[in-house]
Order: sequence, then C-alpha cells, then structure tokens
Amino acid sequence: MEVPSVERFEIALNTPAGRVNTVLDVPTGFVPITSIVPLARHLGEKMLKLEENRSHETGNAISCRMGCAACCRMLVPLSPPEAFALQEYVEQLPQDRQTVLRRKIEQSKATLTAHGILDRLQAVADATTPIPDDELEPINRAYYALRHPCPFLDQEICSIYEARPAACRELLVTSPAQLCDNLAENPVQPLSVPVRIGTVLGLLWASIAGHSPRLIPLPLAFDWAHQHRNEAVRRWAGSHLIDQMLDKMWRFLSQEFERRGQSPGP
Repeated sequence: MEVPSVERFEIALNTPAGRVNTVLDVPTGFVPITSIVPLARHLGEKMLKLEENRSHETGNAISCRMGCAACCRMLVPLSPPEAFALQEYVEQLPQDRQTVLRRKIEQSKATLTAHGILDRLQAVADATTPIPDDELEPINRAYYALRHPCPFLDQEICSIYEARPAACRELLVTSPAQLCDNLAENPVQPLSVPVRIGTVLGLLWASIAGHSPRLIPLPLAFDWAHQHRNEAVRRWAGSHLIDQMLDKMWRFLSQEFERRGQSPGP
C-alpha cells in the first residue's frame, strides 16, 4: 500500500492559557475532509491541556475519571467532517464489532422514537440554516431527561475512545464528580474551552462545501453520513484545508482573549 506523502507544518498558537507549539503532518495533494479531523483534534487537545494545567495550578484539578460516564447521557453534536470520520472509523472495525455497534444505534433510535425525540433530532440534522441556541436548548434538555446512554458506551466506558467526537473530549469538570449525576441542576464547573473544535470543523465544512453551518446529533451521525456519502469523497488541497482551519481557530481565540480581558500577545 502506498504511504501518502505529507508536508510538515510547525504551528504556534497563542491561547489564553499559554502558547501551543506543535507539528502537524499535513497530507499533500488533494485529500478528503476527514484527513483534517485528527489534526484539528490534536490542536484542540493541546489547547485544552494548557487550560487543564492552569486550572490545576489554581487548585482546581480535573475530577473526571475512567468509568465516570454521566456526561455520556447528554446529546452530543458532531460536525459533518466528524460524522464522516466516525463512519470511516466504524467501517474499519471487525465485522462482528460493527454489527454490535449498528444494532445498538438502531436500539437507541427506537428508544428516542418512543419518547418523541428522534423526529426533533432529525429536524436538527436536516436544517439548512443554523438553529438558534434557544431552540436547541429544549431538545437538549428533553434528551438529557431520559438519561439515555450513548450507543457507544460499553459498561460505562467509551468503546470508540480514540475516535470520540470533539464535544466529548472538551467536557471536563473541576467540581466534585458526584455533582455530574445531575448536570442540568447541580452547580457543575466545566473547564474553560478556548476553541470548540466541532464548531471549527463545522464552519470549515460550510465554507469549502458551500453549505450552511450545521451540527449532527450523534444518534443520527451514521444516517447523515450515509445520506451525504457523495460529499464525503470530495477532495481539497491539504494545505488549503489547514489554512482555512487555522484561520477559523484564530477567530475564536481572538474572541476568547477579548472575553477574558487578555491580550493575544505578539
């Protein structure tokens, strides 16, 4: 099998919690949008680690631990590139594992249908214009009220941990773990997130594919990716995708610096 060539990019980003210095190996030539997903997540995790270190220095350590899966009952949004990437990840698993996961997804959809929520999620996935937060909030609350476990949860542990969506990676808390038993009512203290990678990838997809920004509810990610499979095979120059992604990241970082009353620095 031919190994794709890559171009090495040295990345330096000032964030409110410090400076990210890292290297990204960007595929050369024309590549699918899914090639950028792991690179975006890598940068997001680097930025989040700086926030975690700063929080720890002020006496607020992260309380999340393996097996603590209260947040896996929340509705998880995916950007279109993440939906395509998740489908690719599952399709490379052994067939018996794929069968189990697809069955659990169908069972999840049946539960959501029985509670009148699946149609509401479908409307979100099919929306051609961004849905305001005040319209999404009742759907999020209705979903969380079910305490419905993520179909990828296996004995309270994520079975696709290495491929989990950015929204899952970004939800860390410093408050006592027991408060997460009711995330809607208890005073849970989440770690600050300077850049939402799912949002960045969603905006990137919208700009290069000519669509409105959208987020896909996790229970419908496979269905959505299948319905849009012709778009998943489109190709763009890898360097162009990285430039576009970094531009959108910097816009969010600039807003976050302003929100915290900090200077971006040189």
